[in-house]
Amino acid sequence: MRPQPRRALRIALAAALVAAPLTVAATSAAQAAPSAATSARIAGVGLDDPHKKDIAMQLVSSAENSSLDWKAQYKYIEDIKDGRGYTAGIIGFCSGTGDMLELVQHYTDLKPGNILAKYLPALKKVNGSDSHAGLGSAFEKDWATAAKDTVFQQAQNDERDRVYFNPAVNQAKADGLRALGQFAYYDAIVMHGPGNSSDSFGGIRAAAMKKAKTPAQGGDEATYLKAFLDARKVVMKKESAHSDTSRVDTEQLVFLNAGNFDLNPPLKWKVYGDSYAINS
Repeated sequence: MRPQPRRALRIALAAALVAAPLTVAATSAAQAAPSAATSARIAGVGLDDPHKKDIAMQLVSSAENSSLDWKAQYKYIEDIKDGRGYTAGIIGFCSGTGDMLELVQHYTDLKPGNILAKYLPALKKVNGSDSHAGLGSAFEKDWATAAKDTVFQQAQNDERDRVYFNPAVNQAKADGLRALGQFAYYDAIVMHGPGNSSDSFGGIRAAAMKKAKTPAQGGDEATYLKAFLDARKVVMKKESAHSDTSRVDTEQLVFLNAGNFDLNPPLKWKVYGDSYAINS
């Protein structure tokens, strides 16, 4: 049976975000600046280029939503029965793992008295659980209403960048990886969460570095990326929701095997057997 598209199922997020989004050491590493030599080697357009970033969002959305229209996901909200409560928005913010609470708090900082602000006490209470207490259908309706607000859309973009995109891209650049590797890191941190546990992004990276050197360490980029993707698949297969590894096998490995380290269109890939293309 074809797996249901998963919305950012972050294995370690309950621990990683409820306790602390990143350890101090992990935060420093994730925000490390690449050396001058590394910067010269990865001088091509990075994933933080607006067009490349849009490509990254489309790639993630193909796996998470079976759609390339990632901007249609601001309004998305449902309980996918993964033990993390509600999953919602462009990156799968979860009521049970802390990042939805941080998102609504940020929205409220930007726009006090917004339609979701009244749910902050409930979001604090359900954090760390799959409970809907104080939320329910009224919250779902108000989320959809808030999604029409450009301030809420910006809040989602901000939190995506703060917690996931920027740390992933900065770490990838420090490791000497071009746009494809930066995307591999981003897709991994979206699904598995930040942190250093064996099932988190940091743990996957550490496992890969035991097998191969990063380009910044003098290693071969393709060899290291293959090691990273292999390490990620090991973690994915530990949870039934991730048993289909096609977002690695028929997406990222396709680009890697083609030597498309700059993630340049045209791009053709499959997720869950569905075909997608970005032509320009």
